Amino acid sequence: MVRAFVAIDLPASLREAFSFVQEPLRECSGRLSIVDPQLLHITLKFLGEIPDDQVSRVSDQLETLTFPSFSVSITGISANNPKHPRVIWAVVEDGGKTAALADTVDSAVSKLGFSREIRSFRPHITIARVKEYHPDIPHAIAPFSSWNGGEIPVDRILLKKSTLTPQGPIYETISEVLL
Repeated sequence: MVRAFVAIDLPASLREAFSFVQEPLRECSGRLSIVDPQLLHITLKFLGEIPDDQVSRVSDQLETLTFPSFSVSITGISANNPKHPRVIWAVVEDGGKTAALADTVDSAVSKLGFSREIRSFRPHITIARVKEYHPDIPHAIAPFSSWNGGEIPVDRILLKKSTLTPQGPIYETISEVLL
């Protein structure tokens, strides 16, 4: 079995910038799981545990996608719930293009038996998960609420394998599809 997901990768320069944004989170009270900047991405579709023999079928199905390349802007740091956040993320703005791409991916893999997403898609980059809330957390992210992380060109999607370890996940690219 392979734990897999479809994602948009980030440029190295943006990964480095996120280290700076994550620093106040490392220092605040509360228990946070900070995402390693090398692992940051925009998830389009989480596939879960899939049989090894289905990986190539998913990859082949993704190859059939036709979607124009586009850019997204990183416009700030926020959380899923301002009062008691569980996830701290970078806000992604793109006029709905990432959501349309996620829907295209969702539709393609649903032909292989994967369930369609029920919740509406909100593009974001998870930078930390809150394990234990503390009032310091909103104060740590407030200075970055309108942080300009720049633009990311989206000209490919990746099928990635996620191996969970006690030290954190290890991601490997299985295949890459150019848009």
